[in-house]
Amino acid sequence: MKYLCLICAEKVMEQMPKTEADRQYEEYREFTDSIRASGHFVDCNRLLPPSTAITIRVRKGKISSTDGPFAETKEQFGGYYVIEARDLNEAIQVAAKIPGASRGCVEIRPVANDPQTLDVLGLG
Repeated sequence: MKYLCLICAEKVMEQMPKTEADRQYEEYREFTDSIRASGHFVDCNRLLPPSTAITIRVRKGKISSTDGPFAETKEQFGGYYVIEARDLNEAIQVAAKIPGASRGCVEIRPVANDPQTLDVLGLG
C-alpha cells in the first residue's frame, strides 16, 4: 500500500540559516538513500515556501483564489514522501525516520487504491 507522508515544520529551508539548511539537506539525502535501498521509496520532493501558494475555492461555479496557504498556523508543509509499505505500522516506522519528524511533524495518509478512484484517474 502507498502512503503519503506530509512533512510539517515551523521553518522551511529558505527560512533557515544556510548552515542549518545545508545540514538538513544532508539528513534528507541520507534518509532518501536509505528508503531507496530498503524498497520503500516511491516519490518525494520539497515544497516551496507558503508565500508561493495559492488556495482556490469553487462556489456556485465561480473560482476564487487567495494568496498563501489555506490554514493560519505556525507549521507549514515543507515537503512530502510517497512510500510503499505493507501496512500502517510499517509506514509509521519508515516515516518516523524522516528528519522533519524530529523538528515538526509528519502526517501519514494512505493513498486511495480503490477501483473507482483508479478508473476515474485513468490509472486502473
